[in-house]
Amino acid sequence: MITTRAFTVGPTESGWARTVTELAVAELGPGDVLVRVEYSGINFKDGLASSAEGRVARIDPLIPGIDLAGVIVESDAPAFAPGMRVLAHGYDLGVAHHGGYAGLARVPAEWLVPMPAGLDSRTAMMVGTAGYTAALSVDALERAGLVAGSGPVLVTGATGGVGSMAIGMLAAHGYEVVASTGKADQADWLRSLGASEVIDRAEVSAESTRPLERERWAGAVDCVGGSTLAYVLRTLRYGASVAASGLTGGTALATNVHPFILRGVNLLGIDSVQTPIDRRRAMWDRIATDLRPAWLDTEHATTVGLHALGAELDRILVGGMRGRVLVDPNS
Repeated sequence: MITTRAFTVGPTESGWARTVTELAVAELGPGDVLVRVEYSGINFKDGLASSAEGRVARIDPLIPGIDLAGVIVESDAPAFAPGMRVLAHGYDLGVAHHGGYAGLARVPAEWLVPMPAGLDSRTAMMVGTAGYTAALSVDALERAGLVAGSGPVLVTGATGGVGSMAIGMLAAHGYEVVASTGKADQADWLRSLGASEVIDRAEVSAESTRPLERERWAGAVDCVGGSTLAYVLRTLRYGASVAASGLTGGTALATNVHPFILRGVNLLGIDSVQTPIDRRRAMWDRIATDLRPAWLDTEHATTVGLHALGAELDRILVGGMRGRVLVDPNS
C-alpha cells in the first residue's frame, strides 16, 4: 500500500485534532492526476479550515491547503503527463477535497494550471492564492478604467498575502501605491515592495456618519472589508473603483447609495475560488509576465514543515503573519 505523510484536521472523541499522519494514497479522494507536492502555502482560509470554530472543513478528516504546486507522478488525463509541473488552487481544494498539506495530492485535471514559463513550484506558491487574488484585483481595476498616473491607489491590509502581492503588482505597472497597515514596524518592508507611502490602519478604518468625504483615491485594493471598505467607498475619486476580496475586518458594510449615485464609484467583488479554468490559466500567464512583482525571486519566504503548521495556522488567524509563508510537506 502506497502512503503519504499528511497534516489532517477534524473532530475526534477527545475534541478537534490536528495530526501529522500517514495516509493511504487511495484515501486522497477523486481525481485523475496524482501530484507530488513540492510547496503549498498558508492562507487565512487554511487557518479557518484547521479550526473547529472556522466551520470551513467539509470532509472529515481533511487535509487542508487550498493551494499547491508540484510534479505529476500519475495521470489519466491526456493533457497532463507525468513529469509536468503544475499548480492548483481554489474550487474545493483544501475544503471539501484533500489539499496541499501532504506529500501527494490527487486532483481533477480540470483544476490544474500548467506551470507558466518563468515560474517554478516555489515562486508559484510565493504568489499562491493570495497573489492570484491580487492579480484578479489589479486586472478588475484596470478593466474598470484605472491607468497609471491617475492618482494614488490604496492597498489595505498591506502586510497580508493579498495586500503585499498587490503592492508589487501595482508598482510594477507604474502606479503610485499607498499601503495601509496597523504594523508601523513593517513600513520599510512595504516600501521595499513598491509602496510610495505607508499610512496607519486607524486612518482608513475610522467609522463616520458622513455619506461622503474628500475625494482621495484613484482606486483601491481592499483586503479587509468592514469599516475599512466603507471608508474606501466614501473617499474614492469620481468614477473610481475598489476591488474587494477580504473580510478580516468584518462582514458588515455600513454604507449608503451616495458614493454610487453621486460619484459613480464601482465596488468590484473579487472571487478567486470558482474562477473558470481558462481564465485562471490566462491570469497565471500574466502573473508570470507583466504582473510579476520585481521582488519575487529575491524576497525571502519562511518555509515550514508539517509539524510546525499548527502554530502558523493560529498566527494567520490573529493577523500575525507577514506576506507569504510556504509549506514543504516533505520536510
